[in-house]
Amino acid sequence: MQPLLAQVSSLPFDFSEDVSGYAAARFRQMEVWLTKLEEYLSRHSPDELRQLLERHSMQLPVASFQGGLFASGQAGQQAWGLFERRLALCRDWQIQTLVVAADVSGPIDEASAQQVIDRLSEAAHTAEKFGIRLALEFRANATLLNNLETAAAVVRRIGHPLLGLCLDTFHFHVGPSKLEDLRYLEPTWLFHVQLADLADVPRELAADAHRILPGEGDIAIPAILEHLQKIGYQGTVSIEMLNPQLWHVSPRQLAETARACFERLLVPRDRTASGGDRGSHTSQVG
Repeated sequence: MQPLLAQVSSLPFDFSEDVSGYAAARFRQMEVWLTKLEEYLSRHSPDELRQLLERHSMQLPVASFQGGLFASGQAGQQAWGLFERRLALCRDWQIQTLVVAADVSGPIDEASAQQVIDRLSEAAHTAEKFGIRLALEFRANATLLNNLETAAAVVRRIGHPLLGLCLDTFHFHVGPSKLEDLRYLEPTWLFHVQLADLADVPRELAADAHRILPGEGDIAIPAILEHLQKIGYQGTVSIEMLNPQLWHVSPRQLAETARACFERLLVPRDRTASGGDRGSHTSQVG
């Protein structure tokens, strides 16, 4: 697995502060918060961005997130226009994967459910023109696509090679998904994983602001990671915390804490009980 830190975890800071701070903690990849990238490019030239990334040996494999694709009317039109601009941005900066939010709201019947599927299929074909993968993030508060089983079934039904899933452990825990649903994951279309934990908050009251470091709360993070290793997942795994209480911490301090967290969580799990090696897999940050 490829550990990285999501920029939204240090939301108040500038794009360049994130790059330098994360790199100082020996991260060489990060999950881009697209608004930050767009704001940086509104004030700096592409050459300046390129030099910043090269100076810190930073890669941008995944970006978060695109919402609004299931909205109707003018809001939907605006979201689709932004979507195409962001696909071009991802292509230009070699961001291979774009997370798409399943922000489906309102009553759902058979016709509206089919419309959601059609929109998602259209999004995948649009992304294909830019060579970008879409990672659908099921959301606990959505009226459709609020759990892993349904999201996996829809991705399989559409069957587009550039459409896969983003597994967010917060939404997995807070919503109706169950640990047994992990069996629906396949490494060929699991495109990204986002880790966060939750402690001492009822699921019904949990909000993004309650996210804490993975491994420090009630979510079965070790079991989830063990299953990902079992199925041979080798993709990106980010720590994603939208907790305002953590936003006073500098990007470097946050990245160092996240790095230590990864080193605790992503340890080899292929030792036998007798101490012998069954393999040589190791997980490293960067």
